Amino acid sequence: MNSEKQASNSQHSHVYAVILAGGSGTRFWPASRRALPKQLLAIGPDRDESLIAATVRRVEPFCSAERVLIATGAHLLDATRRALPQLPDDAFLGEPVARNTAPCIGWASSVVARRDPEAIVMVLPSDHHIANAAAFRDAVELAIESAAQGVITTIGITPNRPETGYGYIEAGARVKSGVRRVQRFEEKPDLNRAREYVASGKHFWNSGMFFFRASTMLERIDEHMPDLAQGLRRIASASERDADTERDATREVFETTKSVSIDYGIMEKTSPLHVVPADFGWSDLGSWQSAWELSEKDAQSNGGDRAAVLVDATGNLVRDLRTDGKKRVLALVGVNDLCVIETDDALLVIPRDRAQDVRLVVEALQAQKLTDKL
Repeated sequence: MNSEKQASNSQHSHVYAVILAGGSGTRFWPASRRALPKQLLAIGPDRDESLIAATVRRVEPFCSAERVLIATGAHLLDATRRALPQLPDDAFLGEPVARNTAPCIGWASSVVARRDPEAIVMVLPSDHHIANAAAFRDAVELAIESAAQGVITTIGITPNRPETGYGYIEAGARVKSGVRRVQRFEEKPDLNRAREYVASGKHFWNSGMFFFRASTMLERIDEHMPDLAQGLRRIASASERDADTERDATREVFETTKSVSIDYGIMEKTSPLHVVPADFGWSDLGSWQSAWELSEKDAQSNGGDRAAVLVDATGNLVRDLRTDGKKRVLALVGVNDLCVIETDDALLVIPRDRAQDVRLVVEALQAQKLTDKL
């Protein structure tokens, strides 16, 4: 075994995965609900595996189940445990109140640091699709190596279109093969700016994946978010007593902590940062439009359920997600570019190019107090 491989194996012995699984996934209504959000569903190309289970599977080459943490909402703990029966009970962190990614990542980093002061943490969203697992592993390996040097590192996705729905990372000077300095984080652009970003060759989509030493992240939180740092120390102190005391302290800290994203709270204020540009068939699965893009399609570009009857219909997504066992035929005639999604208690029909507007349905249900449908 050469020295490079030995170093890699040594790093892996301290790698922990923190998988963010607190999202509500409202853009995937009616499949995604408050009690069973997007990450717990098999709405990607693989109908037999939930998105969160696929995420856990992807980190297996880097860390064992004992070094995987799932950060989710306290109200989703039971459902998330059922989705990941292979993980131990202490793998699940239940946020008492949603406070965005900075408090969540800070809390998880503090928990990991208590378990292993030398820990290297990789933070991954739970609800993304990755087509090329080998290319993903290569990018993660580079990011872990960079993080091991004490520099917070992210993965930037090579853009294949002028996307206005993502934040961007502008890459600067080359650090080493496959790794560059982060010049700046860019907010979601308008279409003209997005076109400029794609043409520049130095802008990458912000994947929401971050890699760092747990100690490094806690130092940056201490520097840039001192109130949160104080709260995390309070939770750590409470953990030395008993589980009930720790749980009470966690609830009190989260209830009084501001909601701040990790990008705004830490990343935009920290230097140096590194980015690993990568292209591994990434999708954030942001809407039913994304599900259509990733689906296997027939000759007329229809995706979804093969049992559907489609006559003079093109570019549609049809998903029958009923669990009641009743047989029913979904037939589309003379319509194009629709998403037709059926569950046990709801039917959604929406043009694909308005897939983001599913949130308007959710807002209407809230206004009508139909909370049993949310």
